[in-house]
This record gives sequence, C-alpha cells and structure tokens, in this order.
Amino acid sequence: MLELTHDEWLSRAKELDLSGFHHIDGADEPGGGATYAAVSPRDGQVLAQVADGGAAEVDAAVAAARRAFDAGPWPRLAPADRGRALLRLADLLEERRDRLALTVSLEMGKPITDAYDIELRAAVNTFRFYGQLADKLTDESPHTAPDALALVTREPTGVVGAVVPWNFPLTIASWKVAPALAAGCTVVLKPSENSPLSALQLGRLATEAGLPPGVLNVVTGDGPTAGRAIGLHPDVDVLAFTGSTAVGRHFLRYAADSNLKRVWLELGGKSPNIILPDAPDLEKAAATAAWGIFFNQGEMCTAPSRLLVHTSVAERVTEAIVRRAGELRVGDPLDPATEMGALVGEAHLGRVLDHIDTGTSEGARLRAGGTRTLTGTGGSFLRPTVFDEVNPGMRLAREEIFGPVLSVLTFDDLDEAVALANATEYGLAAGLWTSDLSTAHQVSRALKAGTVWVNCYEEGDLTVPFGGMKQSGNGRDKSAHAIGKYTELKTTWIQL
Repeated sequence: MLELTHDEWLSRAKELDLSGFHHIDGADEPGGGATYAAVSPRDGQVLAQVADGGAAEVDAAVAAARRAFDAGPWPRLAPADRGRALLRLADLLEERRDRLALTVSLEMGKPITDAYDIELRAAVNTFRFYGQLADKLTDESPHTAPDALALVTREPTGVVGAVVPWNFPLTIASWKVAPALAAGCTVVLKPSENSPLSALQLGRLATEAGLPPGVLNVVTGDGPTAGRAIGLHPDVDVLAFTGSTAVGRHFLRYAADSNLKRVWLELGGKSPNIILPDAPDLEKAAATAAWGIFFNQGEMCTAPSRLLVHTSVAERVTEAIVRRAGELRVGDPLDPATEMGALVGEAHLGRVLDHIDTGTSEGARLRAGGTRTLTGTGGSFLRPTVFDEVNPGMRLAREEIFGPVLSVLTFDDLDEAVALANATEYGLAAGLWTSDLSTAHQVSRALKAGTVWVNCYEEGDLTVPFGGMKQSGNGRDKSAHAIGKYTELKTTWIQL
C-alpha cells in the first residue's frame, strides 16, 4: 500500500484533473458535444463532465478498430511483440497506480486501500500475465493419414466490443481487454457510465505504451445508447459483457438482430456459502463470511450473500458475523482506515434499501444494520446488514441485491444444504467449509457453480478460469482459457 494519510489523499483528490473525452483511434475525442456529470458517491460532488456517446461515437470507434485489425500492424505482429507492448502497458499502470486508484475510489466509492492494493494490483497483474502468455500459445498438427498434413491454427476473431461494470472498473476491463489484445484482436471498450474515468485513463496509457491507433478505443455513455450501439454493430465480431442477467439478455438479442456476433456473458450471482459443523475453524469461517459479503460494499457478483449454516452452529456463526458488522469501519473512501466505503450512487442505494424493507416485511429478522449512515456527507453509505430466519422463498434469498446484505439460512443435513445451494437461477460461485476430504470433493461436484472455494472465499489467481453456469453466463475470464473467446480455430488440410 502506498503510505499516504487521509489528508494527503484528500489533497491529491483536489488536484486531480480528470478528462471525460472518449479515446478513439489513439486520440482524445469530445464526440458530438453531449456530456453528463460523473458524480462521486463519497460526497455527491461532480468529478468531471463526461462525453455522452451514442451511435456516432460507437461507429467512429468501431471503424478505427476495424482499420487497425484489417490493415494495421497489431494482428500481424509477432506474438512476442504484442506481449512486450502489453508488458509496457502493465508497467505504466504500475507507475500511475496511485492516480488510477484515486480515480477508482472517487468514481465508485471503493476504499482507497482496496483500490490501490487489490483493484490496481489485479489490473497490473492481468496485463503482465497476458503479456507473458502471448508468445506461448500453440497451434496443432494432428496425426492423420501419411499422405496429408493437417494444421489447426488459432486466429484472432476481429473487433471485440467489451462492455464492463462499475464495481471493479479496471479489473474487469483488464480481464476482457488483455486476452483480446494478446490474441491479436482490436477492442472497443465501453465502461459503465458510473465509472468512466479510470477506463479512459487505461485507453490513454495503452496509446502511451505504443499500441497502434485504433487497437484500444474507449467510448463512454450509457447502456441503452452506447452499449446497445456496440451490441447491434455489424462490424463488432465478439461481444464480452459483465453485468446483470437482465442486460445480458439484451446483448443476446442484439447479436441475433445484427450479425450473430459471438457473445460472452459474465452475469449475476446469488452465491451460497455453506458452513458445516465440522468446519476446521468456525471463527475463521464466520470472519470470512463477513468479509466476503461486506468487501467492496457487497457490490460483487460473487459475494456470498446466502450463508447456509448447519442448525447446530447457526447462532454461534451468526453472532460472530453480527459482531463483525458492528465493528466494521464505514467511512470516507479516501481514508486508508476505512473498511467499507460508499455504494456507487443514490439510485443503487435506494434499490438496496428496498430489498432490506422487503426482507423485513416478508418476516426475516434484521440482526444488524439495515439503514443508511454518514448522511451528512452527501455520500451513499449503508450500514453492513445481516438477516437471519430467512427462508428460500423470500426475495432476500432469491434476488441479487448487490450490496452489503447477508441472508442466513439454516439446514439440518448435507443433502438439504446442497439442494438449498442449487435452488437459484444463478451459478457463479459457492463456498464450502468442512474438514472432511470426501465431503469437500462430493459437494464441490454437486454444486452448480463455476467456482467453488473450500475453506476459503474469493481466493485464486490468473492461472484459473472464472465464469458462471446457468443464468450467471457463459465463457471464462482469466487464465489461458480466456484466449479462446477471442480466437477462431481454422483447419487447413494439405494433401501431400
């Protein structure tokens, strides 16, 4: 962590000059002149006026990406040269890490410690991983008849449209952009309208790192306008989206209504976290459950928002989480001591509060939080919230809240736990706490989730893939497997 005090971060925030222009074809572009205000959820103040892009700006960005792919050097470079460019970009992200972390903290409310130590570390590591991987991908030459030679080559797909959310604006953008660029594709990136400023800096740094014009373009604007234009664009070959399941359905329709572009979706979650009575350390399990739901203000698609705990230890575990909720320091995101910052904005805070009100009216018991706090700051702050006596039919147990709201459900045997865990339309992630090796393997196989953490939560690195099952989406980010989303396999058969 960069050792700066609260006052020092505040001073840097006052000096921060944030440009809201699009970044198209290697240059900043104001677009058609329409703008919107980027508002910080920490205090409700305007950070910058941001270009409000639409079809014209998307057309310009896609045209630049198409030229860069069809006639430019990027897809024709030796993979090692593309890798070196991505490594230069990673170095620049590391060099500007404090400025980028400050931007992320200001635009989406993430504590500055998390923005610097976690968000920026992930972005830097992602570009380094794919920069190092770029020249290590191999094609195939299957054994076939002695009078023929078969080749299976991996070729870049073309122009990628990447539409990413606000909760991890640089991490998730990096998960899309880095493997696409490593594969030789060009990219049009549209960040969330709630977190455009860090993505615009990423685009400028890519140009500074030497990526040719048009290889990485960033267009800002809202989903129904700019996002829709990318989804429907006939010159976008691949669409990579992270966001809600409802919006994911729109992108599938856009693909069907345009050029049948390939669509990769990482969508919502309602992740179960199962604590069995033989958990190796119940206190650690409870502490991790609390951390998992309150980290990043609960604004995570993998957040373990459904705690499934055996009846025999339920009260002990719940009390520990309630105690931690009361101790958690909610405060100014720019204070390094803050553990939970602001939710992304007033509209989102209102939706989370509506879920809390519904939970109470449906009969769940509110054990902690449930109300906003720090109301005098102008920011969108909520107390960490815990419900127990939740049953599977309640909205609390069924719908993704995307906030620091935990629902505690109980079970009496392992079969019931697995049934409860899988009783959801989502399948992104799950947790399991047990000392029994056979139980760990059997339950992990039975859980319908793209990732299962055993005796931990949110662990892993770039070597392992990430993505969902069921209505949590398809395809995988991270790892070498992500390259497959941005390449086509071509068979060449040579008769000798």
